[in-house]
Parts: sequence; structure tokens; C-alpha cells
Amino acid sequence: MTDTAEATPTRNPRRWLILVVLCLSTLVLVIDNMVLNVAIPQIATDLGAGAQDIQWIIDSYILVFAGLLLTSGSLSDKFGRRLVMILGLLLFGAASVLAAFATTPELLIAGRVVMGIGGALIMPSTLSILITVFDEEERPKAIAAWSAVSVVGMVGGPVFGGFLLDHYWWGSVFILNVPIVILAVVAAVALMPESRGPWRKPDLPGMLLSVVGMTALVWTIIVTPADGFTAPGTLTAAAIAVITLAGFVIRELSTSSPMVPLELFRNRVFTGSSFSLVLLTFANGGLLLIFTQYLQFVLDYTPTRTALALTPMAVAVLLFNGVGAALAGKVGNRVITAFGLVVTAVGFGVLATMDVATGFWLPALALALMGSGVGLAMPAAIGALMGAVPSEHAGVGSALNDTIQQAGGALGVAILGAVLASRYTGTMPDSAPERGRESISDALTIAGSTGDSGLAAAAREAFTSAMSTTFVAAAFSVLAAAALALVLMRERKSAPVDLVETAPEKAVSID
Repeated sequence: MTDTAEATPTRNPRRWLILVVLCLSTLVLVIDNMVLNVAIPQIATDLGAGAQDIQWIIDSYILVFAGLLLTSGSLSDKFGRRLVMILGLLLFGAASVLAAFATTPELLIAGRVVMGIGGALIMPSTLSILITVFDEEERPKAIAAWSAVSVVGMVGGPVFGGFLLDHYWWGSVFILNVPIVILAVVAAVALMPESRGPWRKPDLPGMLLSVVGMTALVWTIIVTPADGFTAPGTLTAAAIAVITLAGFVIRELSTSSPMVPLELFRNRVFTGSSFSLVLLTFANGGLLLIFTQYLQFVLDYTPTRTALALTPMAVAVLLFNGVGAALAGKVGNRVITAFGLVVTAVGFGVLATMDVATGFWLPALALALMGSGVGLAMPAAIGALMGAVPSEHAGVGSALNDTIQQAGGALGVAILGAVLASRYTGTMPDSAPERGRESISDALTIAGSTGDSGLAAAAREAFTSAMSTTFVAAAFSVLAAAALALVLMRERKSAPVDLVETAPEKAVSID
């Protein structure tokens, strides 16, 4: 009898229904953040929110979410992954109601903070539950389905959000979360077994250092493009990030019960997949920021049409997620990850050839290539990363994956956004108004009020040139990720990580 045949009877008979619950829990987070971008203009008008208020409405969630990820992953390993996920869903749903009926910007910001706490509890738990419910044979397919949810939410969120805003008030984009949360909680209680790692002494100093350090790091990334790295606030945040994260590393290496086992990074597969994901999400973070501006400011697309223009990427991701999952079991995560990353880089290269007269088909081809590559690479890289994590650390391993992707995406927005802005300003003619040389949106606003068609044309040309440079940089980032995957992700059939001797994890069903 083969190992597969022996393992089959132990598979949870409700595992695919459990996967649906995990996907719903992830979808509610992705949709909410994508829909919010569409709702911001109405929120600003109805609540009288200024530019600083809007910034905090967006950033408060990101700061809390990123800061708590590692801690929440550790808590889920200790107290139960299902329990932590359900608590996160309940918090997220309650905060969504608070946000929907907020009458002031401050109340909405408070709602977003609580939503960030809920999201940080939900996200690591979903992937850690997935890897404990599915065995190695079925795990690639499950991870492919789970990771595809993000792309569905990315495209479907703004489209559905636009529909809601056309027919209802802005709070409806938050109320949308409530039925999904209720369904996910009921299904989790009815279907999902509880699982946790062996009890360890809580690492409270490590938790505190990780929260402060990650929050300071993300804040530094957020404010740098606007204020500059030499601004006192930016330097203070950067110093806090460096000191606390260095203290976190020292603490984790010196304590007998670390929150995050840094020995994981001694494993080549874990390290290779981690850095490949950082570089990929770095490039993709810049993609959304830049490409949506190109569609709206250069090609004059509406927000809804912009969201629909991303459909080729979403469809390709959905199609190739399944293909990648099937091939990963035959040729290995390393080869599929590297190949997918090369295809993604080619997509960025095609995007770099676009100009002000580009029609629909060239960007559609580029996005389809990128979607194909991401669909192949992401599930394979995540599968390799999580396969290198011992089951007792599934929660914190999942949190590391989420943190890596959050950091990569935030860095992509900040750094590639800075490259775009610098190149745009350098390409604009010296005769252009100062504000028009800083951003294409300001240039088009000035051109619209003055009737200066030459300024509008110059701004579109400068932005397209800057975009091409930025996408070339993104392509090189993804090629570097492919090289790392090939060099480091040499998989072994043995135990995940020679970390410590661990007992098999026991899932406790409480049906």
C-alpha cells in the first residue's frame, strides 16, 4: 500500500467545505480594502474629511494590521487557530458596522483600527488552518484556491463597490462585510476542527517589540514618499523601527521560547521562497498604484472601467492557479515558482512598451501574462514556504508569509512610486507650472481649468515615460526573484525544517 493510500482515510471529509470558509474569511478582507478606495470621495464629502483624515482612514488599518500579524500568528498557535480566526471575524464584522454608521472622521478611523485588529487575527489563521487540514498531496490545490481569492477580490471589489455607491450610501461598502462574516463564523463553528501547537511560554517582550517595530517600519514606508526620508518624523519612525526590530531579533535568538523561530531562515527553501515573495509583491504593489493611474489619467478610463480592465489578470490567475498546483506536484515548487516569475517579468516588460496611444489589447496581453505568471508562482512559493514550517509553528509561519507580502507590497508602493514621481518630474518641461510638474493629476486639473491642451499632452507623455522606466525596474525585481528561487528553493522530501524535535500536531475536533 502506498503512503498516499495510507494517508487518505485520515483526511478530513469536510476539508473542501472548510476551504470555502477559509476563502470567505480571506475574501472579506480583500474586498473591504479594495472597495474603500472607490468610496473615499463620497466619504470625504459626507463626513467633511480632510486630506489628513483620509490618510488616517486608509493608513490606520494598514498600521494595525501589519503591526499585529506576527503576534496574532503566535497567539493562534497557542490558543487555537479556529478560535483566533472566529474572534477576528467577529471583531471585523462589529467594526464594519461602526464604520458604516460613523458620523465623523474620528469614528470611522476608530472603526478602521478595530477592523485592522480583526484582520490581523483572521489572515494568519486561515493559511495555518489550511495546512493542518490538507495533506501534502492536496495542499497545492488548496493553497492555489486560497491565493486566487485575493485576485478575485482585487478586481471584483471595486466593480461591486461602484454598484453599491451608485445605489446606496457609502456605508454600504462596510455593511457588505457583515453577511460574509456571519456566514464564515457559522460555517467555522459547524465544520472546522480546532488545532494548536504545543503550549509554550508566551514571549511577551518579543510580542511588544514586533508590534512596535513593524508598526514603525510600515509608518516609515508610508510617510517617506510624502515627507521625504530626511524629515524629522520619518527619521524618528525609521530609528524606532531599526532599534525595536534589532531588539526583536536579539530577543528571539536568546530566549528559550521564541515567538518566531528565526532558525526557519536557515532553511534554504524557506529563505528562497520568502525573498522571492518579497520581490514579487514589491513589483505587484507598484503595478496597482501606477497602472490604475495610467488607465484613468492617460487613457481616460472611469474607475469602474479601470477595475474591469484588470479582468484579464484575474481570469489568468484563476486559470493558472490550478495548472500550477497540478504541475508543482510533478516538477516541484522550485521550477514552477521560477518559471511563473519569468512569465510575470515578461508581462512587466510588455507593460513598459505602452504609450499614450495604446489601445485595449496590449495591456490586456500584458496583464494576462502577469496573471499567468502570478497564478503559477504564488501558490508554489507559498506552498514551499509553508511546507518548510513545522506544524507546531503553522500560525506564526502563516503570519510570516503575510508579513513578508505586506512589507513587499508597501515597499513597492513607496519605492516604485518614488521612482515614478522622480522620473515624471524630470521629464516634464521646465515651463510647466510647479504643481503640474509634481503629479499628473495636478497637471490635468490645471490644464482643465486653463484650457492648456499642451500641458495635458506633456503630462501624459511624461507619465507614460516614467511608467515605462518603473515597470522595467519591476521586471528586474521579478527576475531577481526567479534567480533566488532557482538557487535557494532546492526541495527535500524529508522533514520541513531541522528546527527542533517536534511531536505531531493533534487537531482537536469540537463538533
